[in-house]
Amino acid sequence: MRITVNGRQRDVSSEPVKTLLHVLREDLGLTGTKDGCSSGDCGACTVMLDGRVVNSCMVMVAQADGASVVTVEGIATGGQPAEVLHPLQKAFSQCWSFQCGFCTQGMLVSCYDLLQTNDNPSREDILTAIAGNFCRCTGYQAVVTAVQQAAAEIRTSDAGAQNERA
Repeated sequence: MRITVNGRQRDVSSEPVKTLLHVLREDLGLTGTKDGCSSGDCGACTVMLDGRVVNSCMVMVAQADGASVVTVEGIATGGQPAEVLHPLQKAFSQCWSFQCGFCTQGMLVSCYDLLQTNDNPSREDILTAIAGNFCRCTGYQAVVTAVQQAAAEIRTSDAGAQNERA
């Protein structure tokens, strides 16, 4: 099977009934995606599959054949983990939007997806985006603050880029 992961085409030789989660972690070494519940309830394994947020523990790798996957490692710009952190990743760190860190990767992917289409999300927009991500530690307010901070930075940098082109 062939899957594009974080912009890089990868050939995967695996049982077709193995989950995308386990292929990402075990076969491709992308351990940012976490196995929290193995039943699609917690969101720790959230990735983007062809532009939509999915729980990778519920997707068989055969379903991802020919697809494009973005993991938490792929959010950083430059295509390599932490090469240049995305404003959302920076804001999560600056706002202490995590405690134990287990849900953080799924939260980041869900919020990244939101920011792809909404550069000024309301609190309700953010809470809706992370509704599939369960966290026992943060109380979610720091996540909301971080997403709004990142959105403001993205808007500012987009406005600057537009002014440079004009």
